[in-house]
Amino acid sequence: MSVHLPFADRVEAGRLLARELSSRKTGLQHEAAVVLALTRGGVPVGFQLADRMHIPLDIVVVRKLGVPSQPELAMGAIAGESPILDDRTIRQFDVSADDIEDTIAREQFEMKRREELYREGNPALDLRGRLAILVDDGLATGSTMLAAARRVRALNAARVIIGVPVGSKEACDRLRREVDDLVCLAAPDPFFAVGEWYRDFEQVSDAEVRHLLAECRDQFRKYRALEALP
Repeated sequence: MSVHLPFADRVEAGRLLARELSSRKTGLQHEAAVVLALTRGGVPVGFQLADRMHIPLDIVVVRKLGVPSQPELAMGAIAGESPILDDRTIRQFDVSADDIEDTIAREQFEMKRREELYREGNPALDLRGRLAILVDDGLATGSTMLAAARRVRALNAARVIIGVPVGSKEACDRLRREVDDLVCLAAPDPFFAVGEWYRDFEQVSDAEVRHLLAECRDQFRKYRALEALP
């Protein structure tokens, strides 16, 4: 599928990604599949997939583990209990074991807070035996997606597919070894940052995440009710 970069916004990117995934006939029946969007930027993209393919939407809260002296620089990522650490960066910046432990504890606390905020009392979907489609707005290094993929594997999903509108070739190659399939609409070279490939790349708010999750839950219930009609 050919696409024109940059994407207008995450909505357009999600629609194009949904079209590509639907055309691949990868067994995306709503009974067996779930879209799992990485928060926060992946949620508007994931909403488009779930809405167009009539499958449930859930979230994976993933947090970057920043180098203490330079918080914007990642030394790893975490989803659930198991962190993914970049040993090279840790050695380069001489990050101590205590600092790593403190950073992980702080981000786990923030993950729990966000889970409670976004879910609004709704339980996480059971992934056992299901096809999980992991979605984000793009892949730069791929560290957060790697943490998410391993988390979903640990929750016993039957198959794991990654879907992104844009990503670096290096990140895509790295992640293909971790999952059953990876769909990336565009892998431009050189690649510096995900936001370069969107005309509108405003930060996604907590309120937008909550709204889209609630809307998708409501639409999926209506869809299943219509299906049940004689």
